[in-house]
Amino acid sequence: MEYDILEARYVRDHVVWVRCRDGSAGEVDLAPELLGPVFAPLRDPTYFKDFTLEPTLGTLVWPNGADIAPELLHDAVRVRA
Repeated sequence: MEYDILEARYVRDHVVWVRCRDGSAGEVDLAPELLGPVFAPLRDPTYFKDFTLEPTLGTLVWPNGADIAPELLHDAVRVRA
């Protein structure tokens, strides 16, 4: 899908830089999205930066099983562009 995340880098705090399949790219602050128990560990920036890019899902995942919808990342980048 066009919103699949192809590349991601940790920037600072809860900010990541992502590049989407459609070519859009930029920084996204995920702090406002870290609500609920599954995201509690991610509120610690040390844990937050331990994400990986899961190619099958096309998005970021963390060791505790948390993930962010690629659509959310894509739309956040598009709004900033």
